[in-house]
Amino acid sequence: MPNQDTIWERFLSPVIRLFINEEELRQYSRSIDWEQAGEAFRQPNVTIPEYYSSQNFHGITGGYLTSGAAVTYDPITQYVLPPNEKVVRQAAIDAIAGKPRRILDLGCGTGSTTLLLKQAFPQAEVIGLDLSPYMLVRAQDKANKAGLDIQWVHGNAENTGFTADSFDLVTASLLFHETPPNVSQAILTECFCLLKAGGEVIILDGNQKTLRNLEWLNNVFEEPYIRDFAAGNLDAWLGKAGFDAIETHDVWVIQQVSRGMKPLRVSKQEIAEDNITEAWIPAPGY
Repeated sequence: MPNQDTIWERFLSPVIRLFINEEELRQYSRSIDWEQAGEAFRQPNVTIPEYYSSQNFHGITGGYLTSGAAVTYDPITQYVLPPNEKVVRQAAIDAIAGKPRRILDLGCGTGSTTLLLKQAFPQAEVIGLDLSPYMLVRAQDKANKAGLDIQWVHGNAENTGFTADSFDLVTASLLFHETPPNVSQAILTECFCLLKAGGEVIILDGNQKTLRNLEWLNNVFEEPYIRDFAAGNLDAWLGKAGFDAIETHDVWVIQQVSRGMKPLRVSKQEIAEDNITEAWIPAPGY
């Protein structure tokens, strides 16, 4: 059971319920055989990490490994991303500098940002990856209703299984405040590996400076790793993973968008030091 003393349970949850049609959500929940639908995505070789399976997120008992999370995530999120969820997510799309042909959205959840990516780049191959089969069921339902051709994959952002140097753009929205810093660093290392030379990574998340300065924001939801995220620095994490041209911009004070690029080529010094015989070449379309 969630902790009834959290700000979420005592104050925000009752307020948000005033704006949500709970009967409509119950009807939607009953309209899907979640176990059967989830099995269509579930990959037996995907191991669910302990940090993910043992915690509550956003006041949801059992975290995202439940059909209830998939049903309630969108109605709740639209009220907790000021000034407007679509405006915030669009900031990540607007930060993209290139014209990607192959896109991977990590921790895609119910696919809200993934759908925006496909709409912004209709000719691109777009893939959404998430650890929760239930969230992928909801994401596919949304994509089908929007008439968007998106591939949904059950997988772990730390080790996706995709081929190295195979994406022009990798994104993650509202993922890193829900992962321990060592996992965040591992995900960024995976992003670097997956990207072609000249490819971009775009990270939308809570504003680390704001979270550090406004302690009460860290208490709003049951977010077990948010203080570690707030204490960190995404620019430094991106640099450690190998990215350059790193920049972070505030989005309505509460959020931030960070961007990094996989270098077009290694320097002559790096070639000499690492005994590299061939430098990277720019990715197509960049």
